[in-house]
Amino acid sequence: MNSINFWICFGFVGQLLFGSRFLIQWIASERKKESFIPLAFWYLSIGGSAILLLYAIHRKDPVFILGQCAGFFIYLRNLSFIYKKNKVSVS
Repeated sequence: MNSINFWICFGFVGQLLFGSRFLIQWIASERKKESFIPLAFWYLSIGGSAILLLYAIHRKDPVFILGQCAGFFIYLRNLSFIYKKNKVSVS
């Protein structure tokens, strides 16, 4: 596989991860019969965003880099809130 094909495949994997988070959220909400964001949503957001950020850096696309970089830190922050809340409620 040449370099161009690798990066295209890499970018598609990131997009697949990132896009699948909405499917996971939709299924979880349907099961609960209310709007619900499962923990997997945030992990898929981070994984997809990280891959897309690396892809954007490779492409040297500052608009794409900024968008993915900002989202990546927001997803991490949401996870930290979730774990902090769970730690407090367990104690």
